Amino acid sequence: MRFLRVGPPGLERPAVLDADGAAYDLTPLTGDIDGDFLATGGLDHVRKALAHGDLPRTETSGQRIGAPVARPGKVVCVGLNYADHAAETATPPPSEPVVFMKAANTVVGPDDTVLIPRTSVKTDYEIELAVVIGRTARYLDSPDDADQVIAGYAIADDVSERAFQHERGGEWDKGKSCETFNPLGPWLVTPDEVVDPQGLAMRLWVNGEPRQDGHTKNMIFGVHHIVWYLSQFMVLDPGDVINTGTPAGVAFGANDFPYLRAGDVVEVEIDRLGRQRHVLGQA
Repeated sequence: MRFLRVGPPGLERPAVLDADGAAYDLTPLTGDIDGDFLATGGLDHVRKALAHGDLPRTETSGQRIGAPVARPGKVVCVGLNYADHAAETATPPPSEPVVFMKAANTVVGPDDTVLIPRTSVKTDYEIELAVVIGRTARYLDSPDDADQVIAGYAIADDVSERAFQHERGGEWDKGKSCETFNPLGPWLVTPDEVVDPQGLAMRLWVNGEPRQDGHTKNMIFGVHHIVWYLSQFMVLDPGDVINTGTPAGVAFGANDFPYLRAGDVVEVEIDRLGRQRHVLGQA
């Protein structure tokens, strides 16, 4: 199943797409796709309602798409998780996942405007596979247990301001938590449709020029390992989002790619998860 939220910011309506791409209204079952919905078995309720023909059809084309999960409690990120990205930033591959946080309110819709901060000089892009947590995870016994707590997957663009991140002292978070810095979606795709999270090609373009062309098989730490690992350090709650790292090709890397400017168009695509298109604006 592919879940989405459509409508103006703050007024999104939940919907689901079936295998044929037909859209169904979820408001008879829930007011939103959020942590409470996921924690109370919402995905199973929708699956049963679809099978029984209990949901009304709806139209989603031509409408704004919001982030597929509302109000995540936290956005946890893993850095330097692709060897080619570590190499292009002249950083040794980590022996354990590098973990940092983004403010939860950075999450916006997949096609919403991304705002360049007022004093930014190095705003960058990062295509990432995002994991959405569906059940509370704490001290998982092994990576094999991660499947039981994953609600689904989505595309994230982990937008970053590199000068804030590396040149302004302290932690990475200040270069990661600017408003609009985590476009998410268009869909929350359930694991049965993804099949293998380590089997997804991923691509990013800026103004039509290819910048990133990677594959999740090249993660240093796979999705299940990341979820297990994080659960040893923090409680993962339903609705939380985990960004799992980016491949090579960022502007900060060892290439001549320019940083983002107002008016630039970023397009992001991951197999089975859809596509984003956002325009850069000025804060």
